[in-house]
Amino acid sequence: MENLRNQYLFPEICMREIQHAQKYPHAKLIRLGVGDTTQPIPRTIASAMAEHASALSTIQGYRGYGDEQGNMALRNSIANTIYKDLGIKGTEIFVSDGAQCDIARLQMLLGSNLSVAVQDPSFPGYIDSSVIIGQAGKFQEETGQYGKIVHMKCGAENNFFPDLGKTARANIIFFCSPNNPTGHAASRQQLQQLVDFAMANGSIIIYDSAYAAYVSDDSPRSIFEIPGATQVAIEVSSFSKFAGFTGIRLGWTAVPEQLRYSNGFPVIKDFDRVVCTCFNGASSIAQAGGLACLSPEGYQAVTAMVDYYKDNAKIIVDTFRSLGLKVYGGKNAPYIWVHFPGKRSWDVFTEILEKTHIVTVPGRGFGPSGEEYIRVSAFGHRESILEASGRLKFLFNQY
Repeated sequence: MENLRNQYLFPEICMREIQHAQKYPHAKLIRLGVGDTTQPIPRTIASAMAEHASALSTIQGYRGYGDEQGNMALRNSIANTIYKDLGIKGTEIFVSDGAQCDIARLQMLLGSNLSVAVQDPSFPGYIDSSVIIGQAGKFQEETGQYGKIVHMKCGAENNFFPDLGKTARANIIFFCSPNNPTGHAASRQQLQQLVDFAMANGSIIIYDSAYAAYVSDDSPRSIFEIPGATQVAIEVSSFSKFAGFTGIRLGWTAVPEQLRYSNGFPVIKDFDRVVCTCFNGASSIAQAGGLACLSPEGYQAVTAMVDYYKDNAKIIVDTFRSLGLKVYGGKNAPYIWVHFPGKRSWDVFTEILEKTHIVTVPGRGFGPSGEEYIRVSAFGHRESILEASGRLKFLFNQY
């Protein structure tokens, strides 16, 4: 714990937001920073949860503990809907209270003696959980990195994909696609390189597909679309960003039976033991909502919600491009990655907050390669997105 950097990125942003609100009590703050959804949950899904909750007040409808691995109907529905034709079975799905919680459980499974590789930039939770479990070593101020973590640079100059020929071997590879924060969705060819790299090095890929529903082109939505992936990968995902479940908490992890340690023992058996020891199962109410999300009517409704956020992203992308700035993301993810050459990202964050009352996220918080960038979230009400667009144009057109 002593090796952790002083502040986790998002609480630091919240603290600065509070200070700003105290300084400008009458300003209308627009939050395009922390990636929290804003649209109401579709009624058909909320109704399913309400009905389940109401039934708990009856003798016939009451349910206590469920299976730690999740409701079998939901596990099968995830396998059949999300992993259709990819060979993933319901018994290989573990329903949880969210992807971030599962990342912590996977770290517990894998332990402190393994080496870890992460994308740079990447979601801070991968690195901070590696530090907490003891895999990372001490933070080095001169590099902005932890000594034992392999940082795979993924910037515009290499099409947001690491040069695997120059990447050191690691036991565990955290890989997020579409990526948070850059918004880049790895191509089929890129992911095949990653799977081949893991196969050659005896590595396990922990693949975060939390934003897969936002993919708009032919980029893979799952690592299991890649031949050989079931032998080297675990996939973590969530209902948070495609169904608005950020406050309800529901996710899943897919652990293929084909994934085995070097001694031939199935990884799924150990993960099952971790889950049964450290988790009592996701809320039955949340799981009822998950089943509703994957019904034909529910899936259509959440897809419309995703399209709403994608339209928001296009407005933000067009705004920054109209100002002559290089913009990435916003097509396959709800995040826009904006480049401010020669500027420190915290300085850009501060200037935008101070002069427009808009909260963004400084790219430096995602790793050294995030310097000179900010991440802007498309999660917001349309009127707020349009107002933010006007404020940003007014600010930057003054220069």
